[in-house]
Amino acid sequence: MRALTGVALDLATSAGASYADMRIIEERQNRVAVQRRSLKLVDDAESTGYSVRVLVDGAWGFASSTDLTTDGVAETARLAIATARASARVPKDEPARMAPEDASVDTCIGPCDEDPFLVPNREKADLLLEACDRMLNVPGVVMTWGSLQFIRWRRVIANTDGSYLDLTNTFSNPSLSSTAVVYGESQGRGYQGGAKQAGYEFIREVDLLGHAERWAQEAVLKCKAEDSPRGVMDLVLDPMNLALTMHESVGHPTELDRILGWEANMAGRSFVQPGNVGNLRYGSDLVNFTVDNTLDGGLGSWFYDDDGVKMRKYPLIKDGILVNLGTTRETAPLVGWPNSMGCCRASGYAQFPINRIPNLYMEPGTDDNVTPDDLIADVEKGVYVEGLGSFSIDQMRNNFQFGGDMFWLIENGRKTRPLKKVTYHAQTRDFWQSCDGIAGKSHWCPHGIMNCGKGEPMQIMRMTHGASFCRFRNIQVGGAKL
Repeated sequence: MRALTGVALDLATSAGASYADMRIIEERQNRVAVQRRSLKLVDDAESTGYSVRVLVDGAWGFASSTDLTTDGVAETARLAIATARASARVPKDEPARMAPEDASVDTCIGPCDEDPFLVPNREKADLLLEACDRMLNVPGVVMTWGSLQFIRWRRVIANTDGSYLDLTNTFSNPSLSSTAVVYGESQGRGYQGGAKQAGYEFIREVDLLGHAERWAQEAVLKCKAEDSPRGVMDLVLDPMNLALTMHESVGHPTELDRILGWEANMAGRSFVQPGNVGNLRYGSDLVNFTVDNTLDGGLGSWFYDDDGVKMRKYPLIKDGILVNLGTTRETAPLVGWPNSMGCCRASGYAQFPINRIPNLYMEPGTDDNVTPDDLIADVEKGVYVEGLGSFSIDQMRNNFQFGGDMFWLIENGRKTRPLKKVTYHAQTRDFWQSCDGIAGKSHWCPHGIMNCGKGEPMQIMRMTHGASFCRFRNIQVGGAKL
């Protein structure tokens, strides 16, 4: 592979490229899926491909191929160079350039104690079928789905800075859900823990069998629950629910390409401006967000991003103030920053790397003695929300609506009865500024998201969020039709 990457980089350098890289990706996927008591899918796939990216005269050229031979690589590199030269003829306000980065030569392998590709598909199917059977044995449950997905990526990245990286990551993604129909009402409930960078040991850890019956019972319970109340009230949100809320209202608005207006589709802009860094009040004094692309088990912990930047940990929001942004080597110089924060990733060998949300989490409260029950105890009237649900957010990432997976009415400091069809509505900064209570570190949980869509053509990316339980005051609840 070193010889092949050398072919591409030598051609790019000879053509006058100010920067070039070649990414080779070997990908393996395995997925087993069931519906009710039937096996629906067993899929194993492997692919190997590569791309060449070159920067000539301030313009990008990009080409990809699966022909991993000397002649194939040379042809792909020449196509990328020709594309860059053609692109350079188009007038632009500012030519593209890359922030400097030290060369790195490294080989890294992510966590994987039990290789999921060595576990028989029969064992995976039997686990899912047994979990679905336990759910279907609960009266009122009419449908169940389950799947296990495993992905292994080996990326070899070489660039004209002198970097040569050989990086391997394994991702495990379980899913299990049930749907109940009672009194003409349909509701669902299931696994909410997300994915993790790990091997099959993670599937054993989440114990789908042990929780299946309870999730099914809760689906039935939701059918019998009262509809959401309407009005301004307090919220207590669990870490799984907060994962999606922070993803949409903190992660995406702080991607620099969106701030610069490069990404305008799929609610692609942002209310944040580069000059807001260091002075914008994003949340209350209790609110601290951390970017950590070194997080153990994090889906975005790739060792190095696709720009060859070593991944690291840094604050994004400190004591409620925005102090950083997610940047790449191309976007950072446009706002006068000397270096990238390491947020450049592509979803495959044939995709151009773009600015992506990193592993991003909310820090727990400083007092580990504070529990979720303590947060609830100080709520006169409100709603306790568990898990992910529907969401909607405007094109500037400002006005939003979120749902959840399980809901409880809070009255006079305690959970009293289940609810259904709950949504909450707010503006981003008003919402995070209303946070006045966070449970301690022992209640902090991660949630791995596998399906973040961005770009055109669409790229699907994965990252991990995390939080402890949080309380928010005076939030508009209800009113949406679900």
